[in-house]
Amino acid sequence: MKKFKKNNRTRYIALCDYLKSEYDIIVKDVIPEEKKPFSKIYHKNKKELLLSDYSSLETKKLHAAAQIAQEGSDKEIEEYLTTFKFPSDESKKLTKVALLNYCGAAILMPYKLFHAECKKLKYDLELLQNTFATSFEQVAHRVTCLQDPKLPGIPFHFLRVDMAGNISKRFSLSGIEIPRYGGACPRWNVYSALTRPGVIQAAVSKMSNGEKYVCIARTVEKGIGRFGQSKSVLSIGLGCEAKYAKDFIYSENLNINDKSTEIPIGVSCRTCDRLDCSQRAFPPLHKKFDVDINSRGVSVYVGDKNS
Repeated sequence: MKKFKKNNRTRYIALCDYLKSEYDIIVKDVIPEEKKPFSKIYHKNKKELLLSDYSSLETKKLHAAAQIAQEGSDKEIEEYLTTFKFPSDESKKLTKVALLNYCGAAILMPYKLFHAECKKLKYDLELLQNTFATSFEQVAHRVTCLQDPKLPGIPFHFLRVDMAGNISKRFSLSGIEIPRYGGACPRWNVYSALTRPGVIQAAVSKMSNGEKYVCIARTVEKGIGRFGQSKSVLSIGLGCEAKYAKDFIYSENLNINDKSTEIPIGVSCRTCDRLDCSQRAFPPLHKKFDVDINSRGVSVYVGDKNS
């Protein structure tokens, strides 16, 4: 693929012009018909990429960049996918979508340049977001991808949850275990962030096995929409092992060694060993559960007989 000039990488119009000049693809911003919402539609025969005006500019840029990756690297990606066995055709297509989005993010936030800025700014996500004219979620996702052995970044974990606690994105290089189904521990700040929209919350979280992590979380709104249309509110969580705290700006106001400020967390109620948690939603699977009508612990699911 022909390279962009550095000052053009973050410009939406430059991405659209590139699609037109290199692949003869016209990008059109359109308002979806009522009850027929979409984020993007690519008409291959017409060489036409429709992007919803209900999407944010940052989302449109990622779609355009991913389309550039699809046009310029489709053969290489297909060849790469043949080296794996997939349980279904749908899972293979989802993997391809993920790879195209990864390539799109790499166009908007080139590895070496982005890595250098991360080091300089100590992973200040909002400054990185401003520098590369991308969204908070896109930047948070991108920092988890800096795993080139020759130029590695901090190994992070990343998750995205909705108001109901559903985990729609999950990725862990930090070593922390993230549940695949259902909600995670309610003490994770990815959930408390929903009570203070738009504010980055930082905390030292300690798992029951003694491992400590510096975790941050902030809410994001999905899409733009029209007046009167409700938006989706999600919470983005990002974290790393405490040993990387000196390189992570959000640890500057945290005392990593102060046990009184640590937040004890688990993976989920069903698997958690903590019997002193007042936020239990379910009894632990590995403990006997007896109900005593004459006494109660910090939770109805925790009593002396569980100890």
